[in-house]
Amino acid sequence: MSADAAEDDSVLAGLRRHARQLVSELSGPVRRVRLRSGETVLEVEWHGSAEPGPSLPVAPEPAPTPEQNDLVTVRSPMVGTFYRAPEPGAAPFVAVGDLVRPGQVVGIVEAMKLMNEVTADRAGRVAEVLVDDGKPVEYDQPLVRLEPA
Repeated sequence: MSADAAEDDSVLAGLRRHARQLVSELSGPVRRVRLRSGETVLEVEWHGSAEPGPSLPVAPEPAPTPEQNDLVTVRSPMVGTFYRAPEPGAAPFVAVGDLVRPGQVVGIVEAMKLMNEVTADRAGRVAEVLVDDGKPVEYDQPLVRLEPA
């Protein structure tokens, strides 16, 4: 990979992070997002009405047991498909018992053919992985539970 291609990939990754953050901070449904950094442009548009579409069914989250009250939950930043590994056949990003640091990738949510990293916002030990690889997830659905470190 050339230095220019690596720089373009880095800029695009930054734009994707900004788009995810922007969409998560908006109160209503989003129809179009366009971000630019120099010559690199990231544009995402949802087709159809601006009204939210039908959602996928989600199993209700079980009531927390006393020991789960202290656990930190990493949640899905968007609707999509959850992947535990960077590619088929690769080792998962995290497994039960692993220590994670703030900002560490714990999974990927694919949405509209974009791979969006899901990161831990604090340090901890993986107590549970709540979603199987390749399963659909909803916005804010619990994905991983961490014991605070």
